[in-house]
Amino acid sequence: MVSPIDGRAPDQAPNQARGDARFLARADLQRLIDLLREDGRRVIGPTVADGAIVLDRIDSVADLPAGWGALQTPGRFTLVRRDDERLFEYNVGPMSWKRYTFPATVPLTRVRGGSDRVTYEPAARDIPKLAFLGVRACEIAAILVQDRVLLGGPFIDEDYRDRRAAALIIAVQCTTAASTCFCSSMGTGPEVRGGHDLVLTELDDGFVVEAGSAAGRALLERLPVSTATTEQVADVVRAVSAARLAMGRGVVTVGLKDRLLAQLEHPHWAEVAERCLTCTNCTLVCPTCFCSSVVQRSELVGTASGSVRAWDSCFNPGFARVAGGNFRARPRDRYRQWLTHKFATWVDQFGTFGCVGCGRCITWCPVGIDVREELMAIAPPIAPRVSPPSPQPVAATPTEFASARVAATHPETADTTTLTLTETDLPLLATRPGQFVMLTLPAFPRLPISVSRVRPEGIELTIRAAGPATKALIGLKPGALVGIRGPLGVGWPVDRAVGRDVVIVAGGIGLAPLRPLIDAILADRARFGAVRIYYGARTRHDMLYAGELAAWAARPDVDLQLTVDRGGPEWLGRVGVVTHLFDQATWEGSKAVAFVCGPERMMQATVGALIDRGMHSDRIFLTLERHMECGIGLCGHCQMGRYFVCKDGPVFSLAQLGDSFGREGI
Repeated sequence: MVSPIDGRAPDQAPNQARGDARFLARADLQRLIDLLREDGRRVIGPTVADGAIVLDRIDSVADLPAGWGALQTPGRFTLVRRDDERLFEYNVGPMSWKRYTFPATVPLTRVRGGSDRVTYEPAARDIPKLAFLGVRACEIAAILVQDRVLLGGPFIDEDYRDRRAAALIIAVQCTTAASTCFCSSMGTGPEVRGGHDLVLTELDDGFVVEAGSAAGRALLERLPVSTATTEQVADVVRAVSAARLAMGRGVVTVGLKDRLLAQLEHPHWAEVAERCLTCTNCTLVCPTCFCSSVVQRSELVGTASGSVRAWDSCFNPGFARVAGGNFRARPRDRYRQWLTHKFATWVDQFGTFGCVGCGRCITWCPVGIDVREELMAIAPPIAPRVSPPSPQPVAATPTEFASARVAATHPETADTTTLTLTETDLPLLATRPGQFVMLTLPAFPRLPISVSRVRPEGIELTIRAAGPATKALIGLKPGALVGIRGPLGVGWPVDRAVGRDVVIVAGGIGLAPLRPLIDAILADRARFGAVRIYYGARTRHDMLYAGELAAWAARPDVDLQLTVDRGGPEWLGRVGVVTHLFDQATWEGSKAVAFVCGPERMMQATVGALIDRGMHSDRIFLTLERHMECGIGLCGHCQMGRYFVCKDGPVFSLAQLGDSFGREGI
């Protein structure tokens, strides 16, 4: 299994990049199930039951979750109806394949006693011949982790060995991702790279199929398949890449083991224990947890008994009980044992992490504890935080520009206009909130412009006339062409705010880079706590997006506060700098995340006000403005200490910037 414990980047090439891919029409999937059953296998796959997608016996395609998807956030799993009939367009459910390879209970021995002798014999075991249909890359990685634990040492689990040998694995590549997924940072997905017999990737009209073993190749030869076309293989690459881009916040694994073991007395262990119910849900849904106990069961007459291996959890109060007491009596100790084992001591024992990034422990935690957030709080990376990889930009080098067409213009203020650009290349539609593009017109210098909205048909750029080039841009008419390169830079870490209150502070044109962030939060409003937006401008007439400000103000789930530097008879609201809006606020900042954009002095004052309210520096995010000409860290103009703002930013956490933020001349 690929495991980035040494910080190496995993191979990104999906399986189907090779030339032996085949295509199975959607109508012929039943033939695959029939062949598996003809071979004497019971097919286990996903189906809908009890409000979730669970694993159970599959006899026909009709048993699969056609048209069902799932919304997964910390502490929440919701089935949702899709507008298509895809069978595998969901992420992992509460059950893992461990249920079949390492069942919750397994009989071990049977003891018979009499007046003159006692006999011990192994319990009879029934090992079914199974085919697993729909195994994801992270789940294969989990099976391989359990292989190391249960088969890789001097002593092996014979029941596990036999069940693994009797199972055929038919994998399905992920073409969608949940906010709880972080397999890409654990090096386990979303591509299926090995450990399978067959791998399918679902397209609208069928499946691209590839064999990964001799058994898989033999099965593939019996299926009504054709050679996959170049376009079908390209569709696979695009679909899996899109899942990677859509993935939630990751974990920085470089140095994690040492960082975590150095923080065994960190005060945050007590904080998370205040939330943790020690309910064992995380270990029950985890695909790699292997802790068990032996339970003795006796017949009523007392002449026979048996022992059964049963799942156990390090969160159970009695798990660490010994004759002298309980050496992990406190919930904080049990949570620390679980987290440090998964991400530190497991590496010492088995050479890999005990986590594959499936996100089940996040989704099925009743109180929504997010393991990624806890790792960041307890053992933050020493180097700048590594964000998920950005989409490959259009025209990646400073000498290249693609073309985009101005579809519409909308004046926002006397000197600010929003351009809608269409006929843009696909990567621009994957722009993340907070990223920017480089624009150019003939005879004018190239300019970095923040993307103020991403639409299905193109992007919006809100531009203030500050010089000849920006005046030329806002003077463009519909139909005009501009040169464009991007998306570039690091955007707002939206997933850092999941489950927390959100504070958004904007000054003047600074609302433009924040608008995509607001769009993302309001589009999935249930994932966030209170949403508070503070916006200040010079005058009422300098405020951007008047219609949207009114719409946000009308929402009962948004607290919008506005102020202007200079009032007048047409303005009846607050007058003063934006931080004055905090004066009457009653919220407390220790459990909130803040996103700030505006003039640098305004951001300095805002940061001070946020810290005064108890907000930690690693939860305050700012976007910086510097002179940029290349956008990729080659020209040197935007250097700020050890950072290139265009490449390492423009969004930074206050913790990243440290003393550099606000220091004159840096």
